Amino acid sequence: MDNFLKYFYSDFGNIFKKFVALLKAIWSFLGSIFNFPKRMDRIQDHYGEFSVFEWVMMIVVNIILIALIIVAIIFLVKLCKKIFRFRISPKKYDELVKQVRNLQRDLLRANYEKDKLLAMKVATLSGDSSVLKELEAEQEPTDGEKTEETDESAILNKNRNTFESPCVDPSESRFFRLTTIDNLYKTQYIEPVYNNTITLAEFCEQFRNFAASKLKLYYDIDMMRYFMASLGTTRIIILQGISGTGKTSLPYAFGKFVQKDTTVVSVQPSWRERTELYGYYNEFTKKYSETEFLKAIYESNYYRDPHMVILDEMNIARVEYYFAEMLSILEMPRQEEWKVDIVTAVWDNDPCLINHGTVQIPNNVWFVGTINNDDSTFAVADKVYDRAIPIDLDSRADAFECEDTPPVIVSTDHLNQMFAQAKQDYPMSEEMENKLEEVNAYIIKAFRLAFGNRVMKQIKEFVPCFVACGGTEIQAIDFIVAKKVLRKFESLSLGFLKEELTKFNSYLDKVFGKNTMKICKEYVEYLKKNN
Repeated sequence: MDNFLKYFYSDFGNIFKKFVALLKAIWSFLGSIFNFPKRMDRIQDHYGEFSVFEWVMMIVVNIILIALIIVAIIFLVKLCKKIFRFRISPKKYDELVKQVRNLQRDLLRANYEKDKLLAMKVATLSGDSSVLKELEAEQEPTDGEKTEETDESAILNKNRNTFESPCVDPSESRFFRLTTIDNLYKTQYIEPVYNNTITLAEFCEQFRNFAASKLKLYYDIDMMRYFMASLGTTRIIILQGISGTGKTSLPYAFGKFVQKDTTVVSVQPSWRERTELYGYYNEFTKKYSETEFLKAIYESNYYRDPHMVILDEMNIARVEYYFAEMLSILEMPRQEEWKVDIVTAVWDNDPCLINHGTVQIPNNVWFVGTINNDDSTFAVADKVYDRAIPIDLDSRADAFECEDTPPVIVSTDHLNQMFAQAKQDYPMSEEMENKLEEVNAYIIKAFRLAFGNRVMKQIKEFVPCFVACGGTEIQAIDFIVAKKVLRKFESLSLGFLKEELTKFNSYLDKVFGKNTMKICKEYVEYLKKNN
């Protein structure tokens, strides 16, 4: 033991002495720096022999020394702050760890739900029913989820909510707004008495006078006929033109005229997918984020009045992105197939009209998009224009005097019946069909473009409706050819085709007559001037 103590004293004693010597050296170093009286004595011993340059050097050296001292002090203070800032109690540390784990679990759930939604979308587009069934099965809560998430198990009632069943408390449903609509129509709604004697021509005239007398909105009678004939042709109408010409006001006035207010949906620049229109189920709140668009479609199933949904500034985002699903749905031949997928599994207290997770798009809804063609907007794709009827509002009509005209209450059934009757009573003449075939052949030869089957179908439906509204066949042909066929000329290199455009106007005079097809000719002249 004595030998070990001798070793320990010899080795570690030497280390301790060196450590003490190091501390003394540090203390001596600090003392020499901060012993200002001693340093002043040294300066006094030598300053009498200093030249001017040496005085400057002495001042510079001392300034550098002071700066180094200040930097060292700041560094030590920051280091101490950093050390003491991250010293937390073990209890608080455990709480933070628990919160991090909960957030990680919630993130995994959100990613899993996102993957399921994407898979559902792909399966829907591809028609793979097996994938949809798998997703519906996965959507059902497991036993572990039932014990952990009691709010879900409480919602799953035994009996499905129907129109005949008692009202559901909206706060207990994941669809608050749609459930509120259910309760309103279960308890308060009384169907109005509809005017089923009005004709399309009378409707256009009264609509124009109502807008002027009640709303101080003035439109040409032909504009009203274009608008109404478009309703009988397609479910999508595009109103385009400069600001302040009444693009949004026209469908708004229609809603006031038929006493069923128009729904205005303001499109946002960030819209890129279907959830912007139809909403989504929030896994964190266990509620469905309902949009004004979804609410309008859902509520329209409860009444027979015509209803319009305005997509205001629809091309401020890419229409073919967020509206693609609706474009495909409205192409379905049978109206029973017009359904939008909302959820994968239906709960007992979900709204009455959600069947198998879908909402029906009724036949009393029309979608009206307003478009501004400027640098802040996107160009509308051809697939959108092909399915819609575009109407240009480039100028405001002059004010006129008219009688005070009351609104009307007309059912969609009567409106659709008038459109169907018009197509029987005023079919496009065989002579006009032959002329259109000639024009089609000329356009194919001169411009490498064609009408297309969809466009021809729309022309044959638009013309009878326009005639029933009080217009003429040649007016309808002039309008629909300009908007549906000549619009495609914008995709051509028109700078090299000005001679062909001039010949085309002459050809229109030859086929239809010199004093006809004014809209087409004006549009061709516009293309020549601006290209």
